[in-house]
Amino acid sequence: MQDIFAYIDEHRPRFIERVQWLCRQPSIAAQNVGIPETARMVAQLMEEVGVRPELHATDGAPVVYGTVGNGAPTLLIYNHYDVQPPEPLELWESPPFGAEIRDGKLYARGAADNKGNLVARLCAVEAWLRTRGHLPLSLKFVVEGEEEVSSAHLHQFVRQHRDLIQADGCIWEAGGKDIQENPGLYMGAKGILYVELEARGANRDVHSSQATIVPNPAWRMVWALGTLKDRQETILIEGFYDDVVEPTAEEMEHLRRIAAQRDDDLRRRDLGLDQFLLGVSGLQLIKRNLYQPTCTICGFGSGYTGPGSKTVLPAKAIAKLDFRLVPNQRPDDILQKLRTHFAQHGFADIEVRLVGAEHPARTPVDSVLSRVVQQTVKEIYGRDPVVSPLMAATGPMHELTAQFGIPTVGTGAGYAHSNNHAPNENIRLDDFVQHVKHVALIFERFAQAPNGAA
Repeated sequence: MQDIFAYIDEHRPRFIERVQWLCRQPSIAAQNVGIPETARMVAQLMEEVGVRPELHATDGAPVVYGTVGNGAPTLLIYNHYDVQPPEPLELWESPPFGAEIRDGKLYARGAADNKGNLVARLCAVEAWLRTRGHLPLSLKFVVEGEEEVSSAHLHQFVRQHRDLIQADGCIWEAGGKDIQENPGLYMGAKGILYVELEARGANRDVHSSQATIVPNPAWRMVWALGTLKDRQETILIEGFYDDVVEPTAEEMEHLRRIAAQRDDDLRRRDLGLDQFLLGVSGLQLIKRNLYQPTCTICGFGSGYTGPGSKTVLPAKAIAKLDFRLVPNQRPDDILQKLRTHFAQHGFADIEVRLVGAEHPARTPVDSVLSRVVQQTVKEIYGRDPVVSPLMAATGPMHELTAQFGIPTVGTGAGYAHSNNHAPNENIRLDDFVQHVKHVALIFERFAQAPNGAA
């Protein structure tokens, strides 16, 4: 692989410029900003490196599909080109779409999640083709533009083009190094139910002196939210935990290894916390983080929140919630239980709007692809990976791979302070180049692996 690695090192500046170019294009799915333009840019990048692109329309964002190579086995690569909203803008030290480089890091919304990983994988293809003329396996790229809004229309592409995603394994979009610089690998994902709640009072804002006779929707929302979870972090929706399953014996063994590798105190101090929720640590912390569902208030808005005072009684209140779901929970079931819960507690008037939903996903922990990726991590990074059966975050893994039995492994170029979904998102340039080399090595070793389709 030294010829390919030398090519990557030689072309490092150009590869980094490629990431900057893509990151300077806003592609905010939640706000429908720049999505078609970015899809065309991804297709252009594919053509530049030697991947044959196709743009597939959906009722939402286009899916960019690409193919290259004709050997066995076949490896699917999943990424997304959409990003989270950059707000709050005032907390960015440089423009969120400026893609500035400082202290060996590239700062931009989407640098880590997920444009850096996408560009790295395309650069790995270029390195192979320009150095050796062909790939040792077949690659299929699926790059969507709605991952940050629960992949709302990816199912349309999957249903219409099942044959296009058939593969022996999949490299997932997510991954990176933890606070101890250990590379992390992920074989599954939590699901999600994202809802917006709205409570209404009078038909307009009124003077707060009328609080004696006019109902306040902000209080009503607070009271409703207070019925969802107690102070011991137990979610109080009837039947919420009915389908939650315990990790398997094999998965528990992986959790024990994670607990042995992780420094809880280092993670806690990095977050500025005196303790984690409920004082958990060690194996209990890892198991809770990966195999327990959540109910999170992601945002709350009502009335006046600007500087100074404004004595107003608001006309409405809005709250945004997400529920991270674990095997075998279903988002449609949890949505119905949430609505029933509010009705039973006297809050049937609160509107519950579905914003996004995805099923949790499990794929084999000990697949051929998993073993290949673990072995190549040691060669590239000089240390063993932290192998997790699930990731605490969510993606459309069930939709694209798990339901079809395609083994999936998440790995990437992020690190503990990449600030995904937060201001000053960034990747370290050395990590980006390492990921290019890692993906290039995965191509070789997966092609050489016996029974690569297992």
